Amino acid sequence: MKFTTAVFIVFVIGAMMSPVPTRATVVEGSGEEVINVKCSAMGLSSCLPAMRSGHAPSTDCCTKLKEQETCLCSYIKTPLYGSYVRSPNAHKTLEACGVPYPSC
Repeated sequence: MKFTTAVFIVFVIGAMMSPVPTRATVVEGSGEEVINVKCSAMGLSSCLPAMRSGHAPSTDCCTKLKEQETCLCSYIKTPLYGSYVRSPNAHKTLEACGVPYPSC
């Protein structure tokens, strides 16, 4: 029983540390410009302090949020990250960075 629990914990930690990146495609304007964005939740690690505490986000955090704005819906739907993105402090962080909260 203890071995199974230990294996499960290692699996969860491994999944959190190396999630499979996804891609988001954004078509802007008249459809002439297509931008591919690599979604990596670990890239938003600089936002974690602001999302936990409600303090002002760093410049790096805001830059990363703007880069991955199209990925936020996929993070909201993911059980590992959804609670962070839906939190009141995440709303404050997005607002402070000038990133609109997604309507998924």
